[in-house]
Amino acid sequence: MTEPFGFLNLNKSPGMTSHDVVAKIRRTFRLKKVGHAGTLDPLATGVLIVCIGGATRLSEYVMHQTKVYRAEVCLGVTTDTYDAEGTVTAQSDVSHLQQADVAALLQRFQGTIQQIPPLYSAIKHEGRKLYDIARAGETLELDAREVVISELELERWAPPHMTLRVVCSPGTYIRSLAFDIGQCLGVGAHLSGLVRLGSGGFMLDTAVALDALVVDTDWPRHLIAAQTALADWPSFVVDESQAHFLRQGKMLPDASAVDGTLALAYDAANQLVAVVEARGGLWKPHKVFS
Repeated sequence: MTEPFGFLNLNKSPGMTSHDVVAKIRRTFRLKKVGHAGTLDPLATGVLIVCIGGATRLSEYVMHQTKVYRAEVCLGVTTDTYDAEGTVTAQSDVSHLQQADVAALLQRFQGTIQQIPPLYSAIKHEGRKLYDIARAGETLELDAREVVISELELERWAPPHMTLRVVCSPGTYIRSLAFDIGQCLGVGAHLSGLVRLGSGGFMLDTAVALDALVVDTDWPRHLIAAQTALADWPSFVVDESQAHFLRQGKMLPDASAVDGTLALAYDAANQLVAVVEARGGLWKPHKVFS
């Protein structure tokens, strides 16, 4: 039996890790290849993209799309993990803060900024995950990373809590954003809640809950094709002989192909044949699918 191929747009519940979700889907549907594109912390809810079958090989492309979040920030309380699961490290009075001043400060965090990721994260340093280093009591100076925050809006002001809507590049840590805002305000802050509203074309209003998915006897109907998941990519259709060439690792000529461009090649049945890359007027197979 051919394993299903595609993506699931799941609405992750709080308390589960992304790995927990993947493990439950793999176990329930007896699948060999299951992965996720873009980790959500256990505290967070919302859109989690799960890759099924050969689509796991496309996860790197799907996860590198714009993210949309609704973030709950608690001002005046700092934690070591930058979120509500951590140990409180400092507390401050926030009664003097004014909504207009906070809204004005947020403008400083829009655009291309430098951000230091939280030490309690899954980023690896010399082969070790940062949270393992942190739990071992070791200290580490982390380098700042460039991220892009294209929109940052104060949706709700109810001190010491506020709600932010964030549109950002992949790799942005909302926990670090909350921490940095708190530092700039001089009172500290941590992330008290997070909902991922969207990741690329995957939106929360069309996501399916895991509990509903695992009892659906026709669960493959929820699969989203690569054409939809990567709808903004260039694509083209190849005939049978061209598909055979690509699957053998051979290149196809195309004088109009711009060097460095990645595209999707489909066969007449709309099945994905390969991810191809343009080089010197040729499409070179980058990843091939049977």
